[in-house]
Amino acid sequence: MTSPSDVVRDAFAHHIWATLRLLDAVEALDPTVIEQGIDGTYGPIPQTITHLVDADDRYLQRLSSATLPPYEDHGTQPIPELQRRVRDHEQRWATALTQLGAGELDARIVDRDWPATPPAEGLLLLQAIHHGNDHRTQVCSTLGALGLEVPDLDGWTYWRSERLA
Repeated sequence: MTSPSDVVRDAFAHHIWATLRLLDAVEALDPTVIEQGIDGTYGPIPQTITHLVDADDRYLQRLSSATLPPYEDHGTQPIPELQRRVRDHEQRWATALTQLGAGELDARIVDRDWPATPPAEGLLLLQAIHHGNDHRTQVCSTLGALGLEVPDLDGWTYWRSERLA
């Protein structure tokens, strides 16, 4: 029988898998092509994916610290560095989800720009999944608008390739 913990773990396993698969697809493209952006998205592909990975870092930090240092935009990062960071996030998410399952995750948000939110675990986990899906979709929309192949990142493809393989 599937537990609620299993469902949350599957959501984050898909989150990591989809981001890595997207990074693999983008890495194979001509760098001058992926620097283009389309209206209605965050920006050019490298900027969007870097933003997604940076945000995951901040969500993970917030799970253990109620306040964060001011945001610093470090620009875009090379695909291999983003892949490395996402693999690191995989371990960090697994640790956080283990703590959640054991009742040991106690995230709070105490920030002048956001109302005090104790407990904040649900908000942070929900936002990480939504944010990742939102920006992966924007990158896929950009690829499609540029006439490039769009990787299939949906749950069906994840389950078939990772859970049924």
